[in-house]
Amino acid sequence: MILLTAWLPMILKRLPLSLPIVAMAAGYGVGPLLWSDTVVRAAYRPEVIERLTEFVILIALMGAGLRIKRPLSWRGWVSTLLMIAVAMPLSIFGMAALCWSLAGFSAASAVLIGTALAPTDPVLAAEVQAKPPGEEEGGEVRFVLTSEAGLNDGAAFPFVLLAIGLSTASFQAIWQSWLLSDVLLRILVGGVVGFLAGWCFGLLAFKLPSLELAKTGDGLVAVGVTLVSYGATEMLDGYGFLAVFIAAVTLRATDRGHDFHAAMAEFSEQIERILMVLIMLVFGAALRWGLLAPLGWRDILVGLLFLLLVRPLAGWASLAWSPLPTAAKGLIAFFGIRGLGTIYYLAFAVSRAEFEDAGRIWALSAFVIMCSVVLHGVSSSPVMNWVDRRRARVQKQHVTPDTTKPERATDDDVAGSAADFGGRREPEGS
Repeated sequence: MILLTAWLPMILKRLPLSLPIVAMAAGYGVGPLLWSDTVVRAAYRPEVIERLTEFVILIALMGAGLRIKRPLSWRGWVSTLLMIAVAMPLSIFGMAALCWSLAGFSAASAVLIGTALAPTDPVLAAEVQAKPPGEEEGGEVRFVLTSEAGLNDGAAFPFVLLAIGLSTASFQAIWQSWLLSDVLLRILVGGVVGFLAGWCFGLLAFKLPSLELAKTGDGLVAVGVTLVSYGATEMLDGYGFLAVFIAAVTLRATDRGHDFHAAMAEFSEQIERILMVLIMLVFGAALRWGLLAPLGWRDILVGLLFLLLVRPLAGWASLAWSPLPTAAKGLIAFFGIRGLGTIYYLAFAVSRAEFEDAGRIWALSAFVIMCSVVLHGVSSSPVMNWVDRRRARVQKQHVTPDTTKPERATDDDVAGSAADFGGRREPEGS
């Protein structure tokens, strides 16, 4: 499978398939020939799967951050911030309400399911992410999906801790400590430590001639930056996922055009793909061995409503204040890909608190992951190829014949989707 991990992406570019689909199908079909029921259940224990998914998410966050070339500004990041501040809470609330009212879950279990499924996954979203360093960013749709996936894993953690708290106490008893500690303080610590780590490693990599890490050309540096950023933040009781992404974005900003970013991003992507395939193999085998057995018809209905209605509507509503055109808003709202982040949050929570109907929680979440992997995996490549072609046509229309420099687009041009697929011009010096 590791050999196929290197070979299959070349083949799958021509097909409406993705590597996670192939790995999941292989685990489902071949798993019983390789592993017994006991082996699969041992591999899918919360404490095992938590550590494995934790590491692959960290590597994916570093890779996503290194893809972000755009400087931080309100105009450039407003759509991302709306997706984090509006779409994700709406998705959590909507799914929790469905789980509580329609499927009969307890409040704590409903919040946990909603939180685990709300964030866009940075691991299974490679087809829709911004282009790697050294290439053009790829437009607004790719940028927003990449930056959202990078930030929302840290932003979702307060709600995971809320679900853990609700398993033993009422909301009235914990809301003050939750708001001050789990929301405000830990997010602040993660942001500050991530920025300082990225800034320090940026100096070591590009600014100090005697210590320039960039001269090594070794992509392994990305893993070191990831682990130092994460470990330091967790020691200070902050959100390490948030810190890793911010550290990567800050590191890229130190010298945006340096070739070393491409080496680090490529190494991170290779590790991410190998671990992702391994986890999806186990996930496919777990599906074969009865992970979906506790699933009822109400759970199936709730899962489909969330995937096809709640997330798209939440994303669409949050982008109502965004300057993006209609087509871009629809694509961003649709591609809320679930995956390994969901598995991590569930494993993290169930290993620290007792939740009613834990089997149903896993079954419902696994059902949504399975549907999302297939739905978004089949559609992402052809849709994003169409986006890239449309973006190229828009850019070509705004190039003058004599200077080959982009013209300033009119309001009608922007409304006609110059901005949504990447017609935005890069600021000077970026």
